[in-house]
Amino acid sequence: MRTRTYTTPPDHTRWTIPVSDATTIFNWDYDGGREPLLKLYEKGKTKQWNASQRIDWSPDVDPSNPLGFPDVFVPIYGSQIWEKLDEKERGRVRRHLDAWRFSQFLHGEQGALICAAKIVQTVPDLDAKFYAATQVVDEARHVEVYSRYLSEKLQLFYPINPHLKTLLDQAITDARWDFTYLAMQVIIEGLALAAFGTIRDLATEPLGRAITAYVMEDEARHVAFGRLALRDYYPHLTQKERDEREEFAVDACYLMRDRFLGEEVWETLGLDTNACVAYVRQSALMREYQKRLFTRIVPTLKDIGLWGPRIQKAFADMGVIDFAKVNIEELIQADEKVAVEFDERRAATTEADERS
Repeated sequence: MRTRTYTTPPDHTRWTIPVSDATTIFNWDYDGGREPLLKLYEKGKTKQWNASQRIDWSPDVDPSNPLGFPDVFVPIYGSQIWEKLDEKERGRVRRHLDAWRFSQFLHGEQGALICAAKIVQTVPDLDAKFYAATQVVDEARHVEVYSRYLSEKLQLFYPINPHLKTLLDQAITDARWDFTYLAMQVIIEGLALAAFGTIRDLATEPLGRAITAYVMEDEARHVAFGRLALRDYYPHLTQKERDEREEFAVDACYLMRDRFLGEEVWETLGLDTNACVAYVRQSALMREYQKRLFTRIVPTLKDIGLWGPRIQKAFADMGVIDFAKVNIEELIQADEKVAVEFDERRAATTEADERS
């Protein structure tokens, strides 16, 4: 720190204020920072967008199939329960599934909003505070977008999933700033990116796909933020401290994997919940989907240095350890490219409409 610019050199570069729920840290060192994080901060500033302008909210959405997925993507497709439903009942299942899915995205984004604000308060480095501040704005926009979609298009909300609520509780109540990063930036956001990708790449309804593509562009930066911050921090921890974080990550991954069984949907629809869950658990399609949810989490955890025997055993048990070979940087670049392509298609459509 170049203290010569101060009239009186400060006694220390950080001021820590213990409070009941989280420590507040001020940092008086305003010179420089880590180049990768500062570059990410620049990108975070330039990539801000207005949901009312970037997204075309005018298309109607078919309530019987809001995302335009083929029926094969309904988790209970092919079961005896599904076969007994008439077309009206199947449309109700599709609507409730998409409402449940987007409701969990909405609740997760509010959790991310609160966690990002907490990171601004608790993280010790100023460059990380800078980027986290841009993420606060991103997450507020995501809450706005998903709330509007559910209110205007699906007109149906589901409460927060118990598994997601448990992990958010852990992320927010733990006083250690890196646990907030680990739970939110790496695990919740990483899993959400993979879930978003299924909608962006396979759904046929344009509004849901566009929303997802634009949110993914932001979320890719958020996961990169967690990687950069924790990759610098975790090598300085003791083995005991890293083991504790690995144990937390393992428990969180199992928790997140099991939140996609859809118990709340089957119960709300009056279906046999136990039979539906049993079918979903053994469905080859759903098992493959659950595996793909970890395409971002596994390589990120390895990259930040949480790659001991406990976590490798858990990922081998889940059948996802091969994702450690995934190039996470290429995935981030692809997410940004797809969002740009959505912008270009909308601009081309608007131009064509104006000419006609």
